[in-house]
Amino acid sequence: MKLYEIHLFGVLVAPIAVLMVLAWGLLIGLRRLAARAGVLQYVWHPALFALATYVIVLSLLVLAVSP
Repeated sequence: MKLYEIHLFGVLVAPIAVLMVLAWGLLIGLRRLAARAGVLQYVWHPALFALATYVIVLSLLVLAVSP
């Protein structure tokens, strides 16, 4: 599958921007799930953990979409 720019209200948006928004939505769900499960109390730096999780989720999305 080849990645093309997305035409959004007259503006061409790069595919990575769409993937970043999707990864952010997935991160919110994962963070809520981790908070309910009590995982965040064992993490040294929750913001750093969230950033690392975001990078992992975004990387997995890019790998899943790219050819």
